Formats: sequence, C-alpha cells, structure tokens
Amino acid sequence: MPKYLVTGAAGFIGYHTSRRLLARGDTVVGLDSLNDYYSVQLKRDRIAQLTPEPRFDFRQLDLVERPAVAELFAAEQFDAVVHLAAQAGVRYSIRNPHAYVDSNLVGFVNVLEGCRHAGVKHLVYASSSSVYGANKKLPFAVHDPVDHPISLYAATKKANELMAHTYSHLYALPTTGLRFFTVYGPWGRPDMAMWLFVEAILSGRPIDVFNHGKMRRDFTYIDDVVEGVVRVADHIPGPDVNWSAENPEPGTSFAPFRVHNIGNNRPVELLDLIAIIEKCLGRKAQKRFMPLQPGDVPESCADIQDLSDAVGYQPRTPIEEGVGKFVDWYRDYHRL
Repeated sequence: MPKYLVTGAAGFIGYHTSRRLLARGDTVVGLDSLNDYYSVQLKRDRIAQLTPEPRFDFRQLDLVERPAVAELFAAEQFDAVVHLAAQAGVRYSIRNPHAYVDSNLVGFVNVLEGCRHAGVKHLVYASSSSVYGANKKLPFAVHDPVDHPISLYAATKKANELMAHTYSHLYALPTTGLRFFTVYGPWGRPDMAMWLFVEAILSGRPIDVFNHGKMRRDFTYIDDVVEGVVRVADHIPGPDVNWSAENPEPGTSFAPFRVHNIGNNRPVELLDLIAIIEKCLGRKAQKRFMPLQPGDVPESCADIQDLSDAVGYQPRTPIEEGVGKFVDWYRDYHRL
C-alpha cells in the first residue's frame, strides 16, 4: 500500500485525513510542529487517537527546518504528500504576518523541494477560499482570476498555487491545490466560529456576530472534505491538452497542475447557523453585533462542479446534522 506524508497531522483536517488513509490500509507518516497558535493539548489529543495504529508514525518537525525536511524526504521515499500544515487564520495574519511567511512560504518551498528530489508521485496541498478576496461573483469558481487578496493569509495561499505550478512545469511534479471552504466538525479548531459560539453560549458569554449578522458561509462538514481530499490524492493530474495560452484557464495548465474548490455549495446565513447551534444546545445566545473584520468577506460559496467532474465529489452532510455532531463531540471532549 502507498506511503503518505501528511503534514499538519495534529491539525483538524490533517488528523481526519490521516485517520481516513489509515482506515483504508495506507501507511502514514504524520508531521506537525505542534505550535501554540491554539491548544497544543488538543493537537496532542488528536495524535493520541492515531498512534495506536501501527501504520502511523508521528514526527514532530517544523517545515522551516530545511535540512531536517530534506532528510525526511530522502529517508522515507513517500509515494504521495498531503500538505495541510500552515499558519491558519485570516485575522491572526494581520497581527503576526511573519508567522505566515515562515510557515506558508518557506515551509511550502521546502515541501516542494522534498517532493522534487524524492520523486513524489503527487503533491496535494491546502489552498483556501480566501484567495477569492475582493471577488464578488458567486459562486466562486476556479475559472475566475484570484488576483486581489484582502489578507496576507490569502496572499500566501495564492502564492502556494503559483509556486506549485512552477514546480509542476519545471520538474513535472503533479500538484493539486484544494481551496477549502469553512470546514467544521468534531475535533475542529478553537479559533473557528463553530467552536467559539458553542463555547460562549455554554459559558453564558455573548458571542461576537460580525458584519451585524449579514454574512453567509459555505460551511463544509469534515467527513465530506476528507472524502474529497482522499479522492483527489488518488487522482494524479496530467497536462490539460485543451489548455490555451491565448485564453489561459486558471484552474488547469499545460503542466500536471490542478486547483479545485472543496466546499458544500450550500451557503448558510450566520444568524441561521446560530439558531441551529441554539437548538442543539437548548440555550439562547447573547449576541454582540460587530462590524466586518479586516480581511474578512461577507459571503462565500463554492462552485464544486470541476471537482465533482474530476473525482465524483459530492458533499452529503446537511448543516443541521453536522452541527449536531460537533456539539455532541464538544460536550464529550469537555465532559459537559
């Protein structure tokens, strides 16, 4: 069976992706720096769910450590890499920009170099819906240009796509970028709205409702996302024979390169999400209405037709079901 490197394995999507690959019999080397952007204990608890599996090997390593990354790639000879490690968060990028340059740019080029020299057959990497930036046309489609990011986080993710394309062209390295749309579910991140809302409501504290509630997000349940990630990992891209330099298509290339949206295609009003959470918790939220945060967009919606055509991706989890599963996990994890 194939050997995968999953970077960010202690993270939300990385943990679930590793678990899914292990469940189907693959070997996984999970890498994570265990930085303190959010609870290190939560990250350790995720890894603890994976370590009983003999085909899982965890390595604590920061991707900015170039010699150590090169040594890992040379020693392990991975068949494929699922690169999910990154400094996440739109708002945090305004306060701590250098963390994004180190992790999302320096770390990414070290992964690209590792894949190039080790002959990795496919690099799948996390991009983000935030690359659509100032775009207004909805749903967001990979056919659209993404040249106007409104946060440094988004700019680093756009840069990742450009860097990946360069390596696909120069070294024939097959790469696929996945633009994730507001992923949620059990073992989720404490800095995301779902966790923040549930935590505040159960604690009797008000929740911050940005843009005065006039927001819509394409919330995508984690199991649907991971199914898409694994299907994409199995689908190695080749050059697009229909690609034209006179009318360049952003999502494909003359090189073995693809970019896909991975979302739900069913955006939810923020106030509707809060109502669903209130119903699951049996408690009402105290709402504190706030202006739109710098770097945020009021609405997101993924056009997923290309991913559906390529690998049969089809999200199946309604928001009510997904929120219920997250709330159940949250209560169990915190013993509430």
